[in-house]
Amino acid sequence: MASLYKEVLIDARPEDVWDAVRDIGALHTRLVPGFVVDTRLDGDARIVTFGNGMTVREPILSIDDQRRRLAWAAVGGAATHYNASLQLFAEEKGTRAVWIMDFLPGELAGQLGAMQQQGLAVMKKTLEAKR
Repeated sequence: MASLYKEVLIDARPEDVWDAVRDIGALHTRLVPGFVVDTRLDGDARIVTFGNGMTVREPILSIDDQRRRLAWAAVGGAATHYNASLQLFAEEKGTRAVWIMDFLPGELAGQLGAMQQQGLAVMKKTLEAKR
């Protein structure tokens, strides 16, 4: 199993960032517009369509308001196993967002790492623009 850990500092209040992250049906409008072009809720999951055309079903595993942590899995796409979490931490000048993903096969590290980096960059730009 491969793991990727990436983080970004967002110049926005943790409460505001968490409000957008926990709105699991609004990835495409509130959190990462363009990176994600559509999000539909389906029971305890969301169907996510990425800007590159890939669509996956993401069962939501946990929404932890106290720890500001969202955990999800993914079904579909190239990975045979995928689970991830995004957790927020208050910093002196904003919010540190930490995205950790575990997946198989490990050969997807380059592709998934690039998507992870792009997603965090779009998140930062989107949330800082709303300040």
